[in-house]
Amino acid sequence: MFSRRHAIRLGLTTGAVGAVGAAGGVFRTLTAGQPAAADAVQPAADAGAAAGKAAPAGAAAAPVEPFSLPLTTPPVLAPYRRTKTADHYRITMRRAGVEILPGTRTDALTYNGSFTGPTIRARTGRTTVVQQVNELDMPTSVHLHGGNNPVAHDGGMMDTIAPGRKRTYVYENKQPGATLWTHDHAHHMESEHVYRGLSGLYLLRDPAEDKLGLPSGKYDIPLVLRDAHFDAGAQMVYTMDDAENRTTILVNGRPWPYLEVEARKYRFRLVNSCNLRIFVLALSDGSATQHPVQQIGTDGGLLAAPAETPVLVLSPGERIDFVVDFSKYAPGTKLTLANMLGPGPTELVGQVMRFDIGERTADASRVPDTLTTLPALRKPTVERGFELSMDEPGSGGHRAYINGRTFDPDRIDTHIEWGSTEVWTVTNKSATVPHNFHTHLVQFRILERDGQPPYPAETGWKDTVLLFPGQTAKLQLTFDSHRGVYPYHCHMIDHSAMGMMAQMKIA
Repeated sequence: MFSRRHAIRLGLTTGAVGAVGAAGGVFRTLTAGQPAAADAVQPAADAGAAAGKAAPAGAAAAPVEPFSLPLTTPPVLAPYRRTKTADHYRITMRRAGVEILPGTRTDALTYNGSFTGPTIRARTGRTTVVQQVNELDMPTSVHLHGGNNPVAHDGGMMDTIAPGRKRTYVYENKQPGATLWTHDHAHHMESEHVYRGLSGLYLLRDPAEDKLGLPSGKYDIPLVLRDAHFDAGAQMVYTMDDAENRTTILVNGRPWPYLEVEARKYRFRLVNSCNLRIFVLALSDGSATQHPVQQIGTDGGLLAAPAETPVLVLSPGERIDFVVDFSKYAPGTKLTLANMLGPGPTELVGQVMRFDIGERTADASRVPDTLTTLPALRKPTVERGFELSMDEPGSGGHRAYINGRTFDPDRIDTHIEWGSTEVWTVTNKSATVPHNFHTHLVQFRILERDGQPPYPAETGWKDTVLLFPGQTAKLQLTFDSHRGVYPYHCHMIDHSAMGMMAQMKIA
């Protein structure tokens, strides 16, 4: 259970902890210096007001009525070729005019013209081959976030696809089933490219998971979160490190949508594809009643056991799989997925989407008490420390650092012996800015958070960990799959584009 102690260790203030038990109320401050979100929502898309400044006349898009648009799901990509061992796909990166705000067209960077990009459904032990064609006018690099792949197929920040060229990535899928995603990683461009649409889902399933009886088929639904700042012409405005103005909340590319659900169990795959925004999510019916959900998975796959929690904490790059049993509610109930964390005005960022509950239907799915078996932790042989920091807001600087250094593609920061198990202590040294920490190639286990054991929803395989200002996390990693040079970085990717990235060499 997500306790008061766990909330405080995640950086939530006392007022927020009270809100955890009253998800339908008005949420007070969750982190020092950051505004909370309220239950009432009037998404006026006033970006200037979000920053505490007067917006120029006509600077914002027309208001979007909350919960007036149905949720859509990203298209599932069909392989153009199948063999006994592999599925082959072709994706074209290109500009496209897409409808995000109703009745308008927005210029976006897309995979196959889709916003959000298409979904690849892969299988553990079966190879996926993806030919990426770059029809944009700038270099790109496609990274499978959470994938365990050799350097040539990792999609590193300097290993780019030139305009007009193509590149084939091969994913052997030798890892447990998990909710993964792809996104652009071309250095100094990844932040704007992802913001404008270059990301997509990669859902990896395995036979062991299929046997559990979890909700599946049309009851297994992805929820890809992102935020944006739109101008009066419905075009996305990109400014580096600009979370305050990105106040239109999108789910699967739709602003504040609703989903009609049957009164039965659903599995949701939550992905935070924002550049900077952290979500603290809770189900709300407008009352003070607590509505916990069952978290069943995290970045690298299933938890050992379901973890009941009233809030879902999700920083950029992180994934959470959770189950909601809507049969607990009367038909006609409307549940809001509320966001308790800023930045931005409460009336804009305080809601994400709504679930409209229909009639009860037959449901043979279940959430077993045991989901998977996590391997025993190996004895580590090396310990290292990493400090994340950046030029604080108002300082006039625009650089970010790991261990006091900005990213240099010609420098190896960490030398690792192949096959070793290490413990990394990662500390957010920033005074006011949250960060997170993402490792390519390997999934890790969180051993401690500020000297205390992780709460149950953080005990599975992770590749991204959130750190509020002053927080420390101790991680255990084993490097026994591939050799080569891989990055690690803050996945609040405006920060990594500002230099909060480094390289490790496994040899």
